[in-house]
Amino acid sequence: MALGLRDNCEYEGYEVSVARDGEEGVCRALADRPDLILLDVMLPKLSGLDVCRRLRDGGCVAPVIMLTARGQEIDKVLGLELGADDYVTKPFGVNELLARIRAHLRRAARPAPGVEGYTFGDVALNFRAHEATKAGRALELSAREFEILKYFVRRRGEPVTRDQLLDEVWGSRYPFSRTVDNHIAKLRQKIETDPSDPRFIVTLHRVGYKFLG
Repeated sequence: MALGLRDNCEYEGYEVSVARDGEEGVCRALADRPDLILLDVMLPKLSGLDVCRRLRDGGCVAPVIMLTARGQEIDKVLGLELGADDYVTKPFGVNELLARIRAHLRRAARPAPGVEGYTFGDVALNFRAHEATKAGRALELSAREFEILKYFVRRRGEPVTRDQLLDEVWGSRYPFSRTVDNHIAKLRQKIETDPSDPRFIVTLHRVGYKFLG
């Protein structure tokens, strides 16, 4: 399958590097910084889920499309929680996969309009450098959390639905909104003084969220 995907992607004009196991995939991705990663869940040495986690922890922000023969929702949810951007279940059509690749590359190349930095409360964000502080101390935010905050800042004061967040931050819409809820809960733990009574990211019952920073 890897060779077939390589041939099809090279035919489309992409430069392709193939890793045979999870450990090699992590090393290559962190060293070469590819524009996009196709990642099979079932890999030797390290699973695709572990690879995804290590890449995001290592600062890799390239779009990740996960490939798997397993169709259970829990796998899809876990992959997205770990930082994957899209999910394709085998068997899949090559043309569909190539279309998703093109869509994610376009999205990744498109600059976010007008937001380079923002400050609210005691939190300061630098979106260009992917740096954040709270009360003057470094704040560890994932690439996904930066994207969520960037979208909130652009829509501050407006109601934002879970589907909008999935579309704009994850790049596709999925039938499980708890992916968004779990990310928001983790983000509140980092930026809110009292996560149980949030001041900046408030929940709108039956709608979604509103950013009041």
